[in-house]
Amino acid sequence: MRENVKARTPRRRGNAPTLKDVADLAGVSSMTVSRVINKDSAVREETRKRVDRAIKALRYAPNSAAQVLARAGQTKLALLYTNPSNTYLSEVLVGALTGARQRNVQLLVESCHDQEPFSTLSKRLVESRVDGVILPFPFFDVPDIVTPLHDVDMPTATFVSGTPLSGSFEAIIDDRQAAFDMTRHLLCLGHRRIGFIVGNPNYPGSGRRLDGYRCALRESGVADDPDLIVGGDFSYRSGLFAAQTLLDLQHRPTAIFASNDDMAAAVIAAGHRRHLMIPEDLSVCGFDDTSLATTIFPELTTVRQPIAEMAMATVEMLAEAVRQRRRKEPVEPRTQTFSHTIAHRASVGPAAANRNVDNG
Repeated sequence: MRENVKARTPRRRGNAPTLKDVADLAGVSSMTVSRVINKDSAVREETRKRVDRAIKALRYAPNSAAQVLARAGQTKLALLYTNPSNTYLSEVLVGALTGARQRNVQLLVESCHDQEPFSTLSKRLVESRVDGVILPFPFFDVPDIVTPLHDVDMPTATFVSGTPLSGSFEAIIDDRQAAFDMTRHLLCLGHRRIGFIVGNPNYPGSGRRLDGYRCALRESGVADDPDLIVGGDFSYRSGLFAAQTLLDLQHRPTAIFASNDDMAAAVIAAGHRRHLMIPEDLSVCGFDDTSLATTIFPELTTVRQPIAEMAMATVEMLAEAVRQRRRKEPVEPRTQTFSHTIAHRASVGPAAANRNVDNG
C-alpha cells in the first residue's frame, strides 16, 4: 500500500490539494480522511497510517471551514464556572483548553451568574446538546444542576475533595494530607501559634484542610486555639478581614496558613500595612500555587495542587467516556488522584525564639 501512495500524484498541480485529493491518494473516502484529521479513535490504525502518508505526500493543510464540516461527530463539553479567585479560574481554563485541543473537543465555557436560576442553566445545557459537563465547586453540590443532567444520563466530571458525586468522573488531591504537611512544615520551623484561615464552608475541601491543620497540631502536642481559626470564602477581601482579626489578637500568631493563595496574598498585604516584616515577623503560606504566588513580594510558600493538569484530566476522562458510549462500550466513572507538593519560597521562615508577638 505504501508503494501505491508513492506512485500516485495529485491531479491539481497548480492548486492547493483538497480533501478529495487526499482521499483518492489514500484509497479511502473523504469522510474517512475527515475522521483521521479529527483524531477519531474508531479509525483502524492501518487506515490512519495510509491517510497520514497521503497528507504528507500532498502537503495537505486542512482549512478551518473543512474542519468544521468534518467535526459532525466532534465531542462537545461544557465547563461551568463561578469562582471568587481569578487566578484559580485562570489555571482551570488553561488546563481545560489544553485538554480540549489535544482531544479535539469543543469546549463551551459557561459563566454562571446569580440572575439565572440553576434549573434554567441545566435545561439550557441539555438543549445545547453538549456531550458532557465539567462541574467545579460549587456546582457538583447543587441538586438543581446535577439532577437534570443525570436524569438525561449526561456524563459529568468534578473537581471534588470530600464526598464524591455518584456517577461522576473526578480529579482530586488529598486536601487533608496537604494541609497536614504544610502545618507540619511550620511546626518544624518552631512556630507554635499558627493562625488558619478556612475557605468557603460549603466546599468539602475546606473542612478537610482544617482537619489536616488540626491533626498536625495534635500530633505535635500543640493546643488547638479556636481564636487562631478564622473563616474566609477564598476571596482576597475575606483574607484581609481574617488577617485583621488574627493580627489584632493580644498574642498574635507567628505564622498564618490561608486555605488559598488569594487569601494568603491578602495576609501579606495586611502584614505590610502594620509594618511587619515577612517572614521575619510573620510567616505566611497558602494553598493552590496559582500564578499569584510568584507575582507578590515576598513570593508565597504554598501547597501546590496541579490545577491545570486536573482540569485537563477531567476533559480527557469525559471525552473518552463520550467516545466509548458512541462505540457502545461500557463506561465506568473513575477518580484520578493527583500528588501535591510544597512550593518553598520566601514568605515562610523560622520562628524567632525571642520575638515579641504581643500587641499593645
